[in-house]
Amino acid sequence: MRFTRDQRLLFIGDSVTDTGRDHEDPTSLGDGYVRMIAEALPSPATVVNKGVNGHRVHDLEARWATDVLALAPSVVTVLIGINDTWRRYDRGLLSPVPEFEASLDRVLTLAEEKCAARLFVMTPFLLPARPEQETWFEDLAPRTDAVLRTANARGATVVRTDLELARAAEVYGAAAIAPDGVHPSPLGHRVIARAWLAAAATG
Repeated sequence: MRFTRDQRLLFIGDSVTDTGRDHEDPTSLGDGYVRMIAEALPSPATVVNKGVNGHRVHDLEARWATDVLALAPSVVTVLIGINDTWRRYDRGLLSPVPEFEASLDRVLTLAEEKCAARLFVMTPFLLPARPEQETWFEDLAPRTDAVLRTANARGATVVRTDLELARAAEVYGAAAIAPDGVHPSPLGHRVIARAWLAAAATG
């Protein structure tokens, strides 16, 4: 898939997308996979980063009108879910999977209906860095299934970041890909960027 100058590619999610972007500068892309994708694109489309540290799916839905619909993007990429799991274990804040799935479906439907946007959905991921993180899969696995169901129902292009990062971890070690299990290293971000670009190329 080639992108043209008049197209806007918007990426939205949590800290994995945010990666230190300047929220006061609409052109700031942060230092992660969004910037890497923008630098690798062979065409001059506009790239926008709307990741916000710590956000869960209900936070995305609360800001969807201003951060997505108002910008009329041509392509919307969503990566969300790990904080919906993480907050259960570190703060006792629940994000029931049925409610998570319904919220994700609503925002994707709006982007499709209001902007006619092409949708990309990235799967949440975890490379356990501590033994207790292994228990997180009890919550994350059904949440990932919900992401896949929703993406397929909306005809979105799925980017299996969970599988790609797991494969990279087998080669380089999990700590080299995501030192704390959640936030990718520069190498981890390169894996994510390559996975998105490959999905876009075949779309």
